[in-house]
Amino acid sequence: MFIFRKFKVAPHERALAFHEGEFRTLLMPGKYKLLDPLRKLKFEKVNLREVYFKHENLDVLAREFLLRKNLDGEVKVLELADHERAFVFVDGRFDRILKPGLHVLWVALRKVRVDVVDTREPVYASADLPRIVRGSTLENEANVIDLKDHERALLWVDNRFRMALRPGLYLLWKGLHDVRVEVVDASGVLFNHREQAAVLGNGNTQYVLNPFTVEAGQVGLWFLDGSFMGLLKPGTHAFWTGVGKLKLLLVELRERTLDISGQEIMTNDKVTLRLNAVLTYRVTDALKSVTVTEDAAQALYRESQLALRAVVGARELDALLTDKDAVAAELEAIVKAKAPEFGLEVRSLGIRDIILPGEMKELMNKVTEAKKAAEAALINRREETAAARMQANTAKILEGNPVLMKLRELEVLEKVAEKSNLTVVLGDGGLKDRVTKLL
Repeated sequence: MFIFRKFKVAPHERALAFHEGEFRTLLMPGKYKLLDPLRKLKFEKVNLREVYFKHENLDVLAREFLLRKNLDGEVKVLELADHERAFVFVDGRFDRILKPGLHVLWVALRKVRVDVVDTREPVYASADLPRIVRGSTLENEANVIDLKDHERALLWVDNRFRMALRPGLYLLWKGLHDVRVEVVDASGVLFNHREQAAVLGNGNTQYVLNPFTVEAGQVGLWFLDGSFMGLLKPGTHAFWTGVGKLKLLLVELRERTLDISGQEIMTNDKVTLRLNAVLTYRVTDALKSVTVTEDAAQALYRESQLALRAVVGARELDALLTDKDAVAAELEAIVKAKAPEFGLEVRSLGIRDIILPGEMKELMNKVTEAKKAAEAALINRREETAAARMQANTAKILEGNPVLMKLRELEVLEKVAEKSNLTVVLGDGGLKDRVTKLL
C-alpha cells in the first residue's frame, strides 16, 4: 500500500525537504502529495517574513543553496571574513549589522539589500550612515564621529597620518588598527599644526586643505569673504576649504624690468620718431599694489607712456638728441612721483633707443656731412695760415744771419742729394750760383 504525505506551503513560506537527513529540494508555496512509504522524508517550514535563517546545519545548507542556481532569487548566502562587516537593509530600512561568519538571508518575500564593508579601510562614510547610526549599537564595532560645518578632523592610523575629514558623519572601525582622531575648529581658516608637513604631504587632504607656497623674494596676501586678513611670509601655508570665499595672491618683491618699446611720439617741431625706454621697479606696498589697481605693472606702464609723450612732445628734435640724459632724468622724476600711488618704487628709467624716420636719417646725415666738411676746410685754412706765418718768420731770421742761411742751404742740399744725382761745387758765390745738375 502506497503511503502519501500531504503537505501545504503558504505564500509566505518555503519548505526544506530532507531525505534521510540530506537536503533534497526547496518547496515553493502550494499543495503537495508526496510518496513516502518508508517515512524517510522530513520537511521544515521557513517563514520568509524572518529574513535571517538559523539552522543547526547552516553551513551544509548554505553550500547546497550556493550550488543550486535556481535559488538565487530565493536566498542569499554571505560568508564574511574577519575584516568584513555587512549592513542589511530590509524594505528600504536599515535592519542590522552582520559580523564575521556565515549568514543566510531569505530575499524572496522582502526587499533585501546588503552592503559589505572592508574594515581594513578605517573610515566609512555613506548616505545611509545616519540611518545605520540610529538603528544599531556600534560601540563594539566602531566609533561614530559627527563633524559640524566649522569642524574638520585629522586622522592618524597606526601613528601615521592618513587623511583629513570634511564635515559629515563617519564610522571609524575598531580592532584592526590604532586609529586616532583630532577634531579641529576650522573657523579660523588658516591651518597651523605641529605636524603640518606630514599632513600636507598626504594626497588625501587635497579636498580639505588648500596648500599655498610663498617663495623667497615674494609675499602672500590672503582675503576671506572680500576682507584682507594678513600677509604670508615665505614658506608653505594651508587653508581649510569650504569655510568662506578664500582668495590667495602672490606678490613679487624682487626688482623687475618693464620694457616701454615702440612709442611713436611727435616732437615740438613736428618730427615723428620712435622711442624705446627701460624702467626698473619693485613693489614696496604689496596690499596697495593689488587693491588700488587691477594690474600695478600695467598702470606704471601707462603712466610711463604718458610721461614720455609729455616730455618728448615739449622738445624739438635737436634738443632731444643733444640732451637725452636730461630728458631721461625728467621722465624718471615724473614716474617716480606717480609710482607710490600703486605701491611701487621706480629704481631707474632710461631712454634706450631713439629711432628716426628714413628720410629724416638722410637729412641728418647730410647735415652732419656738411658740418664735418666745413670743419675740415676751416682746419686746412688755419694750417695754411700758420705755415705761411712760420715761413715769413723764418725768412726774416735767415736774412739777418748769413751763417744760419748757409746751414739751411746745406740741409736743403742734403735732402735733394738723397733723391737726385747732383754735383755740388762750392765757392765764394751763393748756393744758387754753384749748383750744376749732371745728367
